[in-house]
Amino acid sequence: MRRAILKIPSWIMILTVSLSCTASDPPSQGDNENLEENKGIKILYLTRHAKSSWKDQMLSDFERPLKKRGRKDAKLIGKVLNDRGIIPDLILSSPANRALSTAIILADKMNYPRDDIQTNEDIYETGMSRIMEILNGLSDSLETIMIVGHNPTFTNLANYLSDKSFDNVPTCGIVAIGFEESWSEISRESGKVLFFEYPKKYKE
Repeated sequence: MRRAILKIPSWIMILTVSLSCTASDPPSQGDNENLEENKGIKILYLTRHAKSSWKDQMLSDFERPLKKRGRKDAKLIGKVLNDRGIIPDLILSSPANRALSTAIILADKMNYPRDDIQTNEDIYETGMSRIMEILNGLSDSLETIMIVGHNPTFTNLANYLSDKSFDNVPTCGIVAIGFEESWSEISRESGKVLFFEYPKKYKE
């Protein structure tokens, strides 16, 4: 049975802990800096959660928080999006702590109201086919959507939907994909990569 999209819980907290983990370098992709040229198309901001912690072994995978580096990276990428003038019509997130915390930080940086963030458990629990169902079911009144979730599903989805190839979407990486068709019609390789942002790009 499909779950309803839920509003963000009022008690959600962004936790901070410290632990290192690794991620492979992303591929180099061309950017489209002028999003004004893309008016009238649907834009999906496919966003992987920021770096999370494995320090507290008592926490479930669902409860794992962002580490300090993850919070810093999310603020950095949020500023990058704000500098581009991006405010999505909808932010839809996995309810897992690390994903929702990432969504909150990005929302704050983009001046998107926290209370308007929506969550869907299927983004956490299921694979690419179910997320495609969610995307295909979106209202066409929504022009721009940010969806915050997890790998490997999001790297697979970026490869499936776009005209580019990604070895890995790193933590707090965002692939912006533009579509000329309605949400109900988006399908394999029907989108064009508009830009690919990730924290390491600004640390080299």
